[in-house]
Amino acid sequence: MNLLFEKRETLAKASDTTDARYGCVPEKRNIEEHINKGVMNIDKTLGPTSHEVVAWVKEILHVSKAGHSGTLDPKVTGVLPIMLGDATKAVGALLTAGKEYICVMRLHRSTSKTKIMETCAEFVGTIYQRPPMKSAVKRQIRKRRIYYLEVLEIENKDVLFKVGCESGTYIRKLCHDIGEVLGTGAHMLELRRTKSGPFTEANLKTLHDLKDAYVLWKEDGIESHLRKIILPMESALEHLPKIVIRDTAVDAICHGADLAIPGILTVESDIKVEEPVTVFTLKGEAVCLGTAKMMSKQMLGAKSGIAVDTDRVLMEPGIYPKAWTHKTS
Repeated sequence: MNLLFEKRETLAKASDTTDARYGCVPEKRNIEEHINKGVMNIDKTLGPTSHEVVAWVKEILHVSKAGHSGTLDPKVTGVLPIMLGDATKAVGALLTAGKEYICVMRLHRSTSKTKIMETCAEFVGTIYQRPPMKSAVKRQIRKRRIYYLEVLEIENKDVLFKVGCESGTYIRKLCHDIGEVLGTGAHMLELRRTKSGPFTEANLKTLHDLKDAYVLWKEDGIESHLRKIILPMESALEHLPKIVIRDTAVDAICHGADLAIPGILTVESDIKVEEPVTVFTLKGEAVCLGTAKMMSKQMLGAKSGIAVDTDRVLMEPGIYPKAWTHKTS
């Protein structure tokens, strides 16, 4: 069972309309803005580092800013979401999203299939890991969550498994620890990332696809291929709980204000206090990333108060009209 993402229900607090003169449905942005506020799901191949892939993307598209959502080692392949331009403001939301991998683990000695299955099952839930020597973080023991670990195939000493896990889980270390518990020893032989937040292998594109699409746009004026590869940055936020607000509340948040109850139109179910959320316009534009200060039911029932602390503004001020006044003492 995939426990990476919760299915949530949209709950209405109030109704309102949006003014067509302001803002824009994300899919209808002009191509330059589409690129600047875009995200793509690149299929990273064996060999290059994640940083090198990002550098090639910047070179192909002639953009100055791009960032990936979680490092893959040179020997690891698969899903590598890359945010472009202003969309890099939202890269943190993907960095902390759940991940899924397909791994081949090689045991150092043979053991029974039953023991392998039972041992792997023991690692589902909260585990403790110390990052490996070659890592970008302090080597302190930390807790990580394994959502599921499904053994797909066992052939001699090789174990093929699928694992869904919290961001920051080291699969190489997971293999080592499974080997320790088995008493056989083990190491990671091959690894492919199959999910990162809302991105999966279903919508992967290659650097060759990107280059061809860019040339078609520049030389022949054909945008459609590029739009299939580069998606609106809002696509990268689908795994977070969503709150939709009135047009009149947008500009205040763009200036850094927190979201007050009167500005809310809909909330998604099961939002918890201190949980990360995304605030959207009625047109589907991402306004900010924030931290919930109330649960969903509280937001629906309250008449006043702060519902969300604004952490990261994603939309520029002035796109929607100013509908608030700054009070001075």
